[in-house]
Amino acid sequence: MTETDGILALDGGGSKTLLIGVLRDATVLVRRVAGGSNPFDQPCWADVIAGIVRPPVPFQIRAAAFGMAGHGESTATTRQQDDLAGSLLPVPVRVRNDVEMACLGAFGGGPGVLLLSGTGSMAWARGADGRNIRVGGWGPLFGDEGSAFWIGREALSLLTQALDGRDVGAADLVEPVCCYLGLTDEGDGIRAALLAWYSGLDHERSAVAAVARCMGDLAAEGNLSALALIDRAAAHLARHVSTARAALSNEAFVDQGLPWSHGGGTFASAALLDAVERRCGASRPPLLPPVGGAVLEAAGLAGWGVDAAWISRLAAGLTNGLSADGLSEGPIDDPGACDRAAGLNVMMPKLAPPPASRKKDTQDERD
Repeated sequence: MTETDGILALDGGGSKTLLIGVLRDATVLVRRVAGGSNPFDQPCWADVIAGIVRPPVPFQIRAAAFGMAGHGESTATTRQQDDLAGSLLPVPVRVRNDVEMACLGAFGGGPGVLLLSGTGSMAWARGADGRNIRVGGWGPLFGDEGSAFWIGREALSLLTQALDGRDVGAADLVEPVCCYLGLTDEGDGIRAALLAWYSGLDHERSAVAAVARCMGDLAAEGNLSALALIDRAAAHLARHVSTARAALSNEAFVDQGLPWSHGGGTFASAALLDAVERRCGASRPPLLPPVGGAVLEAAGLAGWGVDAAWISRLAAGLTNGLSADGLSEGPIDDPGACDRAAGLNVMMPKLAPPPASRKKDTQDERD
């Protein structure tokens, strides 16, 4: 092998797709960003991935690994993702779920539980024996407990109960939440204003999830109702961790359980993180951002030896220009992906309908 040998790693989610090219000494040489590639809600997902992978790179590609949203959740879609990845590069390519890759990166390939809470919530855990399990991530209809959407929905429920007198204890939420939503008592009153706000939403889930930030701010100020709600959310999230730990119990972690790390925008609330840590112990900062798991997978596929020093150098390269945990970057649109389809000559697979509860990919948990 030459000094210009390299690997490719892809992290494809609902709002962005990130491709990283890494040399054998852990130097990050290539970084490309495109729009989302969730096959369940991005009709041009294959073109997005092809468009970010196909352009040449300044090294000899030895292997690649793709973390792809929804992989493993639908047999038909998983096959299409595997076929696409295999058709793009003449080297060994491994495809896994993007959250599995994120967990792999968070613990540098070692055991641990990655707890995600963004618009949705879930945990992915890897045991000391290499087994993987997923907890939660069932979507907003009957899951996503402790997520930003869940917190926002519960907050709005408390608001309505306070407004009509069913829960006078939640009265301390009325003024600050109405102010946050821009509701006034003019005209037909708060009730009419709230219903008008709801009926005018273009994206209900994201708008409701945004209310969680208000709850986090209120909890930081000592608002009792907000603190109680954040604590309930933390209890749900902690149950994800304890369930994963119990399922992957090992003598090596019998005292404290598997280490855990966290990601997702909901954890911007210090009150939420503190409440989860009271139940689960201190969270371990992730060693690598999500795409780092794909880098480790590709390195193994290429036969490279990876040690702690290598991971440390990789982490420095990956975090240069990325957010601190690699999970909270905003969406980066690529509106030209569909327009470029003919030039890419990629056959767009016809997807089987996703399960009703999982039409959004796990990027929801990370945002």
